[in-house]
Amino acid sequence: VILISIFFLSFSIILLLQSWKHSLIIQERSVSEDRNTEIAALANNYYDLQSGNAVGLPWEKDLAFLEALASKNTFLQMAAYRTVLPDPLPGEEYNVHLAARLLSGTVLEAGEIFSHNKVLGPYTSQKGYRAGPTYAGTRMTTTIGGGVCKIASTLYNVAVLSNLEIIERHPHSMPVPYVPYGQDATVAYGIKDFKFKNNTPYPILIWAQGINNTLYIGFYGQVKPPKVKWHHDVIKLVERGALYRHDANLPEGCERIVVKGMDGGLVESWLTIRQEDGSYERKKLGRYYYAPINDVIDKGIGQY
Repeated sequence: VILISIFFLSFSIILLLQSWKHSLIIQERSVSEDRNTEIAALANNYYDLQSGNAVGLPWEKDLAFLEALASKNTFLQMAAYRTVLPDPLPGEEYNVHLAARLLSGTVLEAGEIFSHNKVLGPYTSQKGYRAGPTYAGTRMTTTIGGGVCKIASTLYNVAVLSNLEIIERHPHSMPVPYVPYGQDATVAYGIKDFKFKNNTPYPILIWAQGINNTLYIGFYGQVKPPKVKWHHDVIKLVERGALYRHDANLPEGCERIVVKGMDGGLVESWLTIRQEDGSYERKKLGRYYYAPINDVIDKGIGQY
């Protein structure tokens, strides 16, 4: 009787263990599947957006980000901006993501001046950058590090929305497709830089991340900035032209747009700044001329 009792007790324990193990496996698989679904949904949510002020940011639950906030007591989001890169080239998107990783976690102490070239440059292959598109006057070329201007332009927008002092900023020679006219900034190591000053009495934490074709940058500090709004007036519009190239591989009469250009023009920009007490300020930023970018079109002439 004792042996039979021991046998049934052992059998019952084995069944319980098997059931518990099976439950753990299902639970673990469910958590893993849920996490994969969450990551896929996150990528989809941050795709095909438009450039502009950003509200929900992809790093808000990231442990490293939360630790950085706590270390500097920078729990207040001052401003954030997302920049969408339409049809980025492989090197361009790679350089933007690399520069975002280098930038993320930067702390700007009170009174300190941020230099784009100092923090993210030099834009060389030794630092990990690849060949990407760059404006050279009124033409487009390819250089190592091409594409980092997306970081500079996004930083410019966040710094302006945070009401920080802009020390140095240069517009592009031609319009860019990822921010409005007048809201861009270009850099060239040793020649042109983008700089701004932390004119608050507290540290500012900079966080950045690239997801697919979208770049996010946010500033965090202890001072709530006033409401800053961009304004632009196109004083003169310069319509783009078209550059046709003969292509024997296209049927005669067919056309294919290779590069979609952009109209140029003279643009005047200013800001309106409204403080919490209701006081109002208009700040002129200046006039900027952007040369047009011609469409490049292949025109079919048929086989020879």
